[in-house]
Amino acid sequence: MNRMSERSLLGNRPVVAFIPITSVDRARSFYRDTLGLCLVEEEMPFALVFEAAGVMLRLAIVPSLTPAEWTVFGWQVDRIEETAAQLAAAGVVFSRYPQLEQDANGVWTAPGGAKVAWFKDPDGNVLSLSQHPQSH
Repeated sequence: MNRMSERSLLGNRPVVAFIPITSVDRARSFYRDTLGLCLVEEEMPFALVFEAAGVMLRLAIVPSLTPAEWTVFGWQVDRIEETAAQLAAAGVVFSRYPQLEQDANGVWTAPGGAKVAWFKDPDGNVLSLSQHPQSH
């Protein structure tokens, strides 16, 4: 198979993202009410299904969970400071990392100019906001 065939195999297919959760009620409230995602379906006892900018986000219900220490899902935003402030006002707590210089909203600016802020869902999954510099 050549490179073009390999890329087109799944490169143009819709993406489905998965995040494990242990509490349906806490996850529903956080993702729907706090983050403002559209709850599409409750597939009990398997998943809560949300729509996030055209991506199917399946919150997979699991019996127990040890969350990853790194980002599992994130959103690219245009004005990260404004979005972070709105989420903080809604009760989201942004993570602080001692090795990074973060502003009052928890936003870190990478050497290349990208900005990132991290927060956790009720199960401890690390989520992020990012704003990337415009290409010229």
